[in-house]
Amino acid sequence: MIYGVGGKIISKKNHACGCNEWQIVRTGADIKLKCAKCGRVVFVSVDEATKMTKQYIPVEEKDV
Repeated sequence: MIYGVGGKIISKKNHACGCNEWQIVRTGADIKLKCAKCGRVVFVSVDEATKMTKQYIPVEEKDV
């Protein structure tokens, strides 16, 4: 799966704070995710992100 910066991931399991929504901050060899509720930042590999993803919401592009 191809992830884009600014998109959101809905994970299969909840974070310790109770939220399951993550915002993608950075991509590359690893993906940097930020919890939407508590702001915790984690790095996961692309394979781990694919396994934990229940739904991917891409960033909406605005027409200029």
